[in-house]
Amino acid sequence: QVQVVESGGGLVQAGDSLRLSCTASGRTFRSFAMAWFRQAPGKEREFVATISGSGGTTYYVNSVKGRFTISRDNAKNTVYLQMNSLRPEDTAVYYCAAKDDGGSFGYSKDWQYDYWGQGTQVTVSS
Repeated sequence: QVQVVESGGGLVQAGDSLRLSCTASGRTFRSFAMAWFRQAPGKEREFVATISGSGGTTYYVNSVKGRFTISRDNAKNTVYLQMNSLRPEDTAVYYCAAKDDGGSFGYSKDWQYDYWGQGTQVTVSS
């Protein structure tokens, strides 16, 4: 059984940085393409970033390009989302997702992912 668990959310001020972490267990971690999504109050869940199983390919939504970085450490079964220059509009519950195809990249629809974490709250105050 695959389990996905996020951590690292919190309350920060605009301009601050925060790093989210996500572990996926139950299968060889490298076999998963991983992604981060987010959902703000009253809005639909939104794609943020994805990374291939090897870590060699990444893809971001335009609104976070240059500010967020997705990375992974396959030895630690962990994917990260480094968030810099945070803005109030980044406030959301952030979800980690895993897709059963480590060679894939660029998938940005939530239905394309197979396993999900419970989410971690990120709040950015102005």
